[in-house]
Amino acid sequence: MKENAYRDAGVDIEAGDALVERIKPHVAKTARPGVMGGLGGFGALFDVKKAGYKDPLLVSSTDGVGTKLKIAIKTGRHDTVGIDLVAMCVNDLIVQGAEPLFFLDYFASGKLDVGVAETVIAGIARGCAEAGCALIGGETAEMPGMYAPGDYDLAGFTVGAVERDQLVTGERIEEGDVILGLASSGAHSNGYSLIRKLADNVGGYDQPAPFDRSRSLGEALLVPTRIYVKPLLKALREKDKAGKPLIKGMAHITGGGLTENIPRVIPEHLRAVLDAKAWALPPVFGWLATAGGLGAADMAVTFNCGIGMAIVCAPESADKISACLKGEGEVVYKLGRIEALHGGDPVLIENMESTWHKN
Repeated sequence: MKENAYRDAGVDIEAGDALVERIKPHVAKTARPGVMGGLGGFGALFDVKKAGYKDPLLVSSTDGVGTKLKIAIKTGRHDTVGIDLVAMCVNDLIVQGAEPLFFLDYFASGKLDVGVAETVIAGIARGCAEAGCALIGGETAEMPGMYAPGDYDLAGFTVGAVERDQLVTGERIEEGDVILGLASSGAHSNGYSLIRKLADNVGGYDQPAPFDRSRSLGEALLVPTRIYVKPLLKALREKDKAGKPLIKGMAHITGGGLTENIPRVIPEHLRAVLDAKAWALPPVFGWLATAGGLGAADMAVTFNCGIGMAIVCAPESADKISACLKGEGEVVYKLGRIEALHGGDPVLIENMESTWHKN
C-alpha cells in the first residue's frame, strides 16, 4: 500500500505542519487581552468581556489584496502583502468606531513553499500588531492544479467591537460639517490591475520607478497600505457634550476611490465638496495619470489619490481632531465641507483638472 499517495498527488502535510511551527513565534507577538488558547484548534476562541467591553456590538470585515499579489510574486518580495491584507480589513472596521480584536487569514497555493508562506504570514502578524488585534487562526490550503507554480492567494477576516452607544454611523453628519483627510502611503491595494498594465511599459519591476528614482518600481509599488486604527481609536476618545465621538463619520478610501467611498457614510440629502488644491497629489498618481492618459474623474474613481481615510466632524472640532491625529504621526488635510445636495453627484471635487494635471 502506498504511504505517500497524498504527497504524490501534490499535497505535503508535513510541510503544512512545519509552517505552523514556524509561524507560532510571529503569532505570539500579536497576543492581546481576550485571546483564549493557541493555534491548532478547530475554532479560535476570543473572550470579548476580557477585552474590556460592557455592551459591545461586533463588527466584521473580510477582504483580500487583489492583483498587487502578482507584483509580490514576480519580484519575490513577500514581506509586505500581509500588512496590506490586515490593513484592508481593519481599516474597514475602524470607520464604524470598532476596535479590531482578532484576525484570521487564508493562504492558498498549488504547492506550499514554507519559506514564502512564513514570510507572508509574518507580514500579517506585523499588520495585526500594528492594528492591535490578535492573529488567532487561519487556513493554509495546498491545492495542486488550482494555481500556477509560484502563485498564491490571500484573504483575511477580522472581527472588532464597539460599545453600542459609541457606534459611528454618519447619521449625525449635517450641512456645514468639515471633511478631513489622512494621507495614504501610496496606491494602497486598489487599482493594481491597471497599475500592472502601465508598469509593463516601464521595462520591468527592477527598473527605477519613474516617480521615485531612488528605488525600483517593484519596491515603490509594494509600499504597504497604511493602517489607521490606533491613531483613529485615540481620536475617537474625544467626545462632545453628549458623550458621542467628535468624529461623526469616516470613509476608508479603497476600490471606487474618493467619489464612490465618501457617499457611503454621508446621508443621502447631503454631498461632499472637496478642493483638490487642499492636498498634494503624490508622485505615483501623477505618473499613473500621465502613463495611463487618465482624466481627473477617472483618477478619483479608481485610486485614493493620496487620501486613505476621510473624516467628517463639526467645524469647531476639526482643529482638535487634527491635532490629535498629527500627534500620532498622521498627515492631516482639510479637504472640504458638507453641503446640501440639490441634484448632481454626492461628491464634487473642485480644481481637479487644473491641480492634478500639473503633475
